[in-house]
Amino acid sequence: MAGETHITVVGNITGDPELRYTQNGLAVVNFTVASTPKVFDRASGAFKDGEGLFLRCSAWREFAEHIAGSLTKGTRVIAVGNLKQRTFETKEGEKRTSIELEIESIGPDLRWATAQVTRAVNGGTARGAGSAPSSNGAEPWAASAPGNTPAGGSSDVWNTPGSFSDETPF
Repeated sequence: MAGETHITVVGNITGDPELRYTQNGLAVVNFTVASTPKVFDRASGAFKDGEGLFLRCSAWREFAEHIAGSLTKGTRVIAVGNLKQRTFETKEGEKRTSIELEIESIGPDLRWATAQVTRAVNGGTARGAGSAPSSNGAEPWAASAPGNTPAGGSSDVWNTPGSFSDETPF
């Protein structure tokens, strides 16, 4: 959407994601990501922790359930989303503002961990609405897998003009 503040944050989850459900049964997850920059201290000649950013994050629906089932406290993540500002009033009548990251994508930072990916099954399909699995059961992005050919049925289609190949273009 135009005009949104889209950012990427790399940091650690400070506590286990909190999964809740609205009165209508809609899943929502909330958690905080802490991102602490390293700052060079000339006096000591070493890097030290700078001032940390603690950013509250949220996600909805099946995505919320995937986050709650996959990520835990301490996990280093790469989170992408839109900043949202909310203004509210406390019980004492004070006006407050909070900034939250509405997550679009998130995953573990594989520089510091390994991950085992399992395809999510939503609504009875493993690939979501509008997409069909390939006839041989191979993942659609695994073009080099034995027996896996593109939708046209021929592996030559990968090297035709306008398509992608592993060969250097010059």
